[in-house]
Amino acid sequence: MVTLRMLIGLALGILLAAFARQVRAQENGAEVVAEIGGDKLTRAELGQKQAAKLLQARYQYYAAEREALDQLIEEQLLETEASRKHLTVDQLLQREVTSQVKDPTELQLEVFYEAMHTNEPFAAVREKIVATLRQQRLAKARDAFIQSLRSRANVRIALTPPEAEVALDNAPRRGPEDAPVLIVEFADYECPYCQQIHPELKKLEQEYAGKVALAFKDFPLPMHFNDHQLELAQLKEHARTLKLDAASFDQCLDAGEQAAGVRKDFAQARRLGLTGTPAFFVNGHFLSGAVSYSTLREVVEQQLAASVPSRTVRERSIGQGHYRSAAHRSLPQLSACEKPQSLASGGEEWAEGSLCAWDRPGPQAIHRP
Repeated sequence: MVTLRMLIGLALGILLAAFARQVRAQENGAEVVAEIGGDKLTRAELGQKQAAKLLQARYQYYAAEREALDQLIEEQLLETEASRKHLTVDQLLQREVTSQVKDPTELQLEVFYEAMHTNEPFAAVREKIVATLRQQRLAKARDAFIQSLRSRANVRIALTPPEAEVALDNAPRRGPEDAPVLIVEFADYECPYCQQIHPELKKLEQEYAGKVALAFKDFPLPMHFNDHQLELAQLKEHARTLKLDAASFDQCLDAGEQAAGVRKDFAQARRLGLTGTPAFFVNGHFLSGAVSYSTLREVVEQQLAASVPSRTVRERSIGQGHYRSAAHRSLPQLSACEKPQSLASGGEEWAEGSLCAWDRPGPQAIHRP
């Protein structure tokens, strides 16, 4: 019997040790996923060389995981608060949420009705309007209550977005060279969602002054050229309005001196599998679309708390210096400018002369209102 127990214990020890080695290998990307004639391919190589096929899928899985995690956190917060007050969760929500919501006034109902542009008489749709507004107010009150519970509980999220290696090259950058967090943004000057998130980026830079740097990369999407806001004549007019050196600007623009840099950024975006703008890499961690300020802030906090450098952002030259990195519930349905699938392999129809002006201003002119 003793011998049998010893053998079982030894077997369990071996299994646990093997499992621990596998976990460590997965964590550092050294897990072998295939062998070809004795040559081994690791998970890290798979992620790096096949990023275009994998990054978006991993991000979708992350988004689903994050939504499920938020739901789990919410349930636990409600259960904890209900237990503290000796109530059921339903009783808690009735007291703190439902009972606090007031029905809309007749004037509010009439205003909502006018905005509907319906041919049905007000009396016929009144109860539907009441139900709709009540549900909206209940949802808003519930979210506010959950947020208050989260704030008091000091919830910290450890789940991180997927990673990809991003070469900085000579990307224009704003912020200290030794900032522990680098945010690389792929953007299009005419993208409305890039413009929408610009104030959030400014706010983030102010809150984490000295800790966050922002690098800019061009990812122009063909669909934005239809309004002709970036035609050569208009760009030259903008330069004169801004009182730039008109002669130097025109020469740069006409010669397409910066076109190669823009094309290089575009090619990198394609290799990474990006399909729209804006797209962010926070120390290599991928976020897609005009994500909320709280989402950006959360990932920045995660990276600031990390004790080891991120392995996905390598030391690259930027201008005259060098940079070495340290270390939501739900995303909006329409939060990014997406490149049409039919143009996924195109993009050669742009006027080369117009590429210069997009790249030259750098991150200070990423967005315009």
